Amino acid sequence: MKAVRDRVKAVRERVTHERTDGPADPRDGRGREAELAARVLNALLREDYGRLSARVSRNSRDGVALVLAGGRVVRLAAGALFQDFVVAPGERLTLAEVLDTLAVIADPADAQGVAVFAEECAQALAAWELHDEMADRVLAGKPSYETLAAFADHPVYPTSRARLGLTAEELVAYAPEFAPAFELRWAVVPRSLLAPGSAELPPDVAPPFPSPGPDAVLFPVHPLTVGEVARIEGVRLLDEPWLTVRPTLSMRTVEVAPRTHLKLPVPTSTLGARNRRSIKPGTLADGARAELLLRRLADPGVLVADEQTHAHAGHEYLAWMVRRLPEGAVVPVAALNAPGVLAGLEERLGGDVLSAYLRLLLGWNVRLFVRYGVALEAHQQNLALVLRDGRLELLVKDNDGLLASPARLAAAGIDPPAFTDRRMLTDDPHALADVFVTITLHLAAAAVVFGALPHRQAAVLLRDTLAAAIAEHGDDPMARLLRARTLEAARLTGKSMITAGTLVAKERTGARDVNKFYGTSGPNYLRRA
Repeated sequence: MKAVRDRVKAVRERVTHERTDGPADPRDGRGREAELAARVLNALLREDYGRLSARVSRNSRDGVALVLAGGRVVRLAAGALFQDFVVAPGERLTLAEVLDTLAVIADPADAQGVAVFAEECAQALAAWELHDEMADRVLAGKPSYETLAAFADHPVYPTSRARLGLTAEELVAYAPEFAPAFELRWAVVPRSLLAPGSAELPPDVAPPFPSPGPDAVLFPVHPLTVGEVARIEGVRLLDEPWLTVRPTLSMRTVEVAPRTHLKLPVPTSTLGARNRRSIKPGTLADGARAELLLRRLADPGVLVADEQTHAHAGHEYLAWMVRRLPEGAVVPVAALNAPGVLAGLEERLGGDVLSAYLRLLLGWNVRLFVRYGVALEAHQQNLALVLRDGRLELLVKDNDGLLASPARLAAAGIDPPAFTDRRMLTDDPHALADVFVTITLHLAAAAVVFGALPHRQAAVLLRDTLAAAIAEHGDDPMARLLRARTLEAARLTGKSMITAGTLVAKERTGARDVNKFYGTSGPNYLRRA
């Protein structure tokens, strides 16, 4: 554990400020550190990493409290959404206190993951403070909805602002919350490396460079990925940049034009060190197969982005995908919790945007689940609202993480897609329900609605909308299962994102997919309605 403690000490030296009395300004460095430290401790408690819950006392004079490794008693309050207890308002924690406790409770086998997470915390705090410094300047520039969406923190993952390995200068130059614009680089790639099904670059994306010849093709390269591509044998990086783009919320996807996005690999990780933003072979083709399935199953008012044009050259940093968006104003669902966005949309449409959104979201996702055995990994980043002709529609994109039941699809007369990644197929209804609860219910619905409305109003709206969507399917066994796992459940399942994403190696968790690792639960906010 010495290596872990050394890293914790280094983080302490980088981010610990002198403590002051009185309330903290949220845009003051000390206030940001306290806020981040509380979010990290909440996440560790929610996932019960290292049996942290054993340090919780319900009989202390302070009520419910948690004892940190240094002996400090931290008051806890009832959790609102995804967990039973959270750090009480007014508790001024430092990251050093939380990371010291993490080092004590960690299994020795997790030493590397704990050290990486300590660095993740430091980078998240630095990114947050940098964003505070520049937020007014960004807002003065009339930022896009993608940039505004980046202003909102991830509802569950506490260090979502960290992009591991990137400097402050690189964040300002390429991260969406800073609203930058930059030019892409280009590489000459041997045609022999192309995966089957790879497409040619469309004319509006292809550079006006001389042809590299019949045996080679041009690949767009994100500026952050230049160093990786330069090391690939047989690939030649061109000096001349071309095509000005802007980052979207996902950062590795950039906007070429209002309805044209380009997805490119970048050498960083977000939402966990194991969530690398490279693009593995087969991923883009699987996403295209999933898109065709969803187009066939889409409800009226549901749109599916065109992601059929892509190429891969067998290396995780040699890939691209062109995404075509439909006509209309496209607003990422994540932007609904950014200041002023929801109110502006409701004024523009003259109606209740949240209610309309929930009816589209839950009506379609419940039907996918019950009738076809399909559960989407479409969270608040992969969903968008489309405004056109005075109406609201739902757009889904980036579908390579969905889960589908071959048996349910076959029963509906649909051939299951031939996914390269066999993890996308399962006939286990509870595995499908896990994805529905943790993605559709928690992230796409609850995080958005509870972030916008008073708690009781949000709970009633969400429960009633979900109940109506499930009721349409009567006593279908899959409808009964979904009702039992959501409306009637004593507790709702959750994902252990820090545990699987950074702290514990897959060999120890046994997780086939770090984005689908469960084992935690929280109070059912639907029953509280």
